[in-house]
This record gives sequence, C-alpha cells and structure tokens, in this order.
Amino acid sequence: MDATFWAFIALILFLAVLFYFKVPGMINKALDGRADRIRNELEEARRLREEAQQLLAEYQRKRQEAEKEAQDIVSAAKHEADLLLQEAKQKTEEYVTRRTALAEQKIAQAEQEAVNEVRASAVDLAVEAARSVLSEKVDAKAGADLFKTSLQEVKSKLN
Repeated sequence: MDATFWAFIALILFLAVLFYFKVPGMINKALDGRADRIRNELEEARRLREEAQQLLAEYQRKRQEAEKEAQDIVSAAKHEADLLLQEAKQKTEEYVTRRTALAEQKIAQAEQEAVNEVRASAVDLAVEAARSVLSEKVDAKAGADLFKTSLQEVKSKLN
C-alpha cells in the first residue's frame, strides 16, 4: 500500500463527501442562476437597445420636423419681408407722387398769383395812364364819370 493508493482512497472519500453534501447540485444551481442572470441581463440590454433605437428614430423624426418647420418659418419671413418691401416701395412711390402733385399744384397756384399780380399792376398802370391822359383832355366832371365807367368796364372784363 503505497502513497498513491492512499491518495486515491482520499480522493474517493473526498468525492463521496462532496456528493453526500450535494455540492455538484449546488454548483449546478449556482451556474444555472448565473446563466439566468446573464440571460436576463442580455434580454434587458436587447430591450434597452431597442428602446434606444426607437428614441433615436423619434428624435431624428422630431429633428427633421423641426428643420422643416424652421425652413417654413424662414420662408414665411422672407415672403413677409418681400411683401413689406413691396408695400414700402409702393407707399414711397405714392408719397412721391402726392408730393410732386402738391408741388406742381403750388407752382401752378404761384404762377396764377403772379399772373394776377401782373394783370392787377397792368390794370392799375392802365387806369393811371388813362386818368392822366383824360385829366389833361377832359374837364373834371366828365373825367370822373368817364373814369368810373372805364374802371367798371375793365374790372368786369378781367374778372
């Protein structure tokens, strides 16, 4: 009986003690529990990955919608700015037209006033000249009557 035999007997006793205390079942149970935990963690990771993909797709869709909305807003703002520019140009042109018409009207009025002043001066000069010519040629009473009729005649023709 050598040491190898006793080592073999000790190994068999050790294995028998292990089986008596059901150590292989506990090891299998621990390994099965660990496999279940790993399987659950893998399923949870797969579920989280799918959720992350869904969130990513939703955020990309929202980003695209936001970009489209921003483009729409920019387009609307450009259109509104163009309308405001056209309206401002139109109002400016109308203002210039009104101011030009008003200026032309004032010029025409000033011309008319100048013509009227020249006419009035001409009438006054003509009346004065006629009075001086008539005063030399006509006596006082006949001159006064002639002056009044001539004055009324000139006034009626000018007005």
